[in-house]
Amino acid sequence: MTERVIKPLGRGFLFLDSHPAGCARVVREMAAEVEPRNPARRTALVIGSSSGYGLATTIAGLARYGVDGIGVSFEKAPTARRTATAGWYRTAETAALAAELGRSWSFVNADAFADTTKDEVLDLVAERLGGIDHLIYSVAAPRRVDPRNGETYQSALKTIGTPYSTKSLAYEDGQPVLQEVGIDVATDDELAQTVKVMGGEDWARWITALQERDLLKPGFNTVALTYIGSELTGPIYRQGSIGAAKADLEQTALKLAADGVTAMTSVNGAAVTQASSAIPGIGLYVSILHKVHGLQTPVQQSIALWDQLTGEAPLDLDDEGRIRLDRWELADDVQSAIRTQWESATATTIAEVADTEWFLAEVRRLYGFDVPGVNYEAETEVDVEWPT
Repeated sequence: MTERVIKPLGRGFLFLDSHPAGCARVVREMAAEVEPRNPARRTALVIGSSSGYGLATTIAGLARYGVDGIGVSFEKAPTARRTATAGWYRTAETAALAAELGRSWSFVNADAFADTTKDEVLDLVAERLGGIDHLIYSVAAPRRVDPRNGETYQSALKTIGTPYSTKSLAYEDGQPVLQEVGIDVATDDELAQTVKVMGGEDWARWITALQERDLLKPGFNTVALTYIGSELTGPIYRQGSIGAAKADLEQTALKLAADGVTAMTSVNGAAVTQASSAIPGIGLYVSILHKVHGLQTPVQQSIALWDQLTGEAPLDLDDEGRIRLDRWELADDVQSAIRTQWESATATTIAEVADTEWFLAEVRRLYGFDVPGVNYEAETEVDVEWPT
């Protein structure tokens, strides 16, 4: 037993520790957003199940449709000096939720890119589920080691063609600060490496591995979660190096579909995630979006996704065959209101035009802090076991 008081220490949007009780409560709050349906037994494999939209999709499928499944993520265990990562604690609570709901869920803590991980996971699929109805791919990683050639690829957050500078939100002593951040141009090699990390190659390998083991059930479908976003963030996101990887993800869906697999990308709306908070401009954009319109939560969007994947609701596809869960965000009136606030954001007006207090609280919630009902002055057990 290792109990101690845990404080939100760190720099910028990165914290050294996570709060186990706060992370657990976040999972329960997410589950409380879900209205259950009468489930027919379905099975799912979620790659990237411990955070962001992958976590929301796991909880929504479990709580709404009683999905049984396997989640894969890569988290760090607690040490003598540090707590476990937030995803470790969220996974432990998700497993407890599944057990209370009488559902079968297994969670594998390993590198999703590795062939050994695929072998381990597919053995579990065969043993415990008998096959997969749905595969959700939600991986946001900074690097990837390709097990086929041993090469390590590193993703880059850069522009394509010309440098770019953008307004960006930061905090000093808890107070919002408006910065101007410059972004360099990606080299051809950096673009190629970013696509290798964040593109569709590994997603396709998971499908192939399942096919080779005859583990795709009749009616199987798969989605990779992605994001397009606003013209305001386009130069650094959709038209940048990350966007090149997202385009590859969409091309992979088309290739899989051409081979007879029901494969799509799901374009989610904006959210506060550990990955997005690190991208210049995104924090300011999301905090303005929340100010002028509010956000659909990841769970709300994941409910809509499951309703479509299960056939309870028709697929909402665009002309390129992508599921669109972001129409609320990209509506003309919403984007017009955001642009007005964006253009008026200055060092003196930042706290007025953007919901900066809310955004900082949401970032802290990613690590289990600022969660109502949690006593942060109390000692908390940090040695939580990974669910077995």
